Amino acid sequence: MPGHEFQPGKLVAGATLVAAAVLFLGDSGGAWETPWFVLFPVVGGGLCLAGSVALVTGRIRRRRRSARTAASGDAPPPGRPASG
Repeated sequence: MPGHEFQPGKLVAGATLVAAAVLFLGDSGGAWETPWFVLFPVVGGGLCLAGSVALVTGRIRRRRRSARTAASGDAPPPGRPASG
């Protein structure tokens, strides 16, 4: 499949920033009242969640890659270490 690999951590980070933008867009449009300090827990919590998701995704991919390499008996592709 051409393109790039799916990265869930970046998806979570992007969704968090879009949610923060929607909160403040609604506030500026007069649809609702959003206190200024809401930005910190929304963005901070979302970015911490995105980092956790990226960490878990990376570990899963490394484990699958090493299991595939061990099962096939081949050397890892050039530029990639044998173990993480």
